Amino acid sequence: MKILCVSDRVDPLIYTNSIRERFADVDMVLAAGDLPMDYLDFIVSSLNIPAFFVFGNHHLKDYCKYRDRNDSPYSEKDDNEMYGPGAEHMGTKVKYENGVIIAGLGGCMRYNKEKNQYTEFQMRLEILKIIPALVFNKIFKGRYLDILLTHAAPRGIHDREDRCHMGFENFLWFMRKFKPKYLVHGHIHLYDMSEPRSTKYNSTTVINACGHYLLETNE
Repeated sequence: MKILCVSDRVDPLIYTNSIRERFADVDMVLAAGDLPMDYLDFIVSSLNIPAFFVFGNHHLKDYCKYRDRNDSPYSEKDDNEMYGPGAEHMGTKVKYENGVIIAGLGGCMRYNKEKNQYTEFQMRLEILKIIPALVFNKIFKGRYLDILLTHAAPRGIHDREDRCHMGFENFLWFMRKFKPKYLVHGHIHLYDMSEPRSTKYNSTTVINACGHYLLETNE
C-alpha cells in the first residue's frame, strides 16, 4: 500500500492539475494538520481515495464543528450551502481501512490559550479515549494499530525546544506500549532538507509529513 502523507503547507507538487498522474498509484491520504480544508477537499476530489486527517494548531475555523457537534463532516459555508472536505476526521478515533488500523490524536503542546492545545496530562486523557478500541483490535485483529496519526511530534524526535513545537512524552509511552508500525506527524517545518524525516523508535518508524511524504507499507 502507498500512502500520501501531507501536513503544514500547501505543496505545489500536490496542488496542481497533474496530481492525478503524479500520485495515480496512491491508495490513501493521511493529513497531519495545519492545512486549509479546501486543500484537503482538492486532494480528495482529485484522487478519489480514502483520506483521514487531524487538526493542528492553525486553520482551526472548522475545528469546533467537528469536535463539538458530534464530529460533523460538514461546516457552514453560508446560509444556503454546506460543504465538507471529503476526508474523515480522526481526532481521538480508531479506524480500520483497507486492512490498515489508524488512530488519530490532533493538537500540539499547550503554549497559549488557543484551541487544540494540550498539556501532557490532557494528552494522556486524549489517549485514554482510544484505548478501548485499541484493546478490541488486539483481541480480534492481533494488533493494537498500524499507524498513529498526530500533529505534534514525540518528545525528542523531530521536535524543537520552544514550547509550541515541543513533542509529547506521552507519544513515546504510546509507541512503547501499543507498538504502531508508523507514527505520522506534522507541525515541524523542514527548512533544511538534510533534517531527518524518518526516525526509528523501538518498533515504530516516526515520519515527519511536512509538505508531503510517500509512505509505502507491506499491507
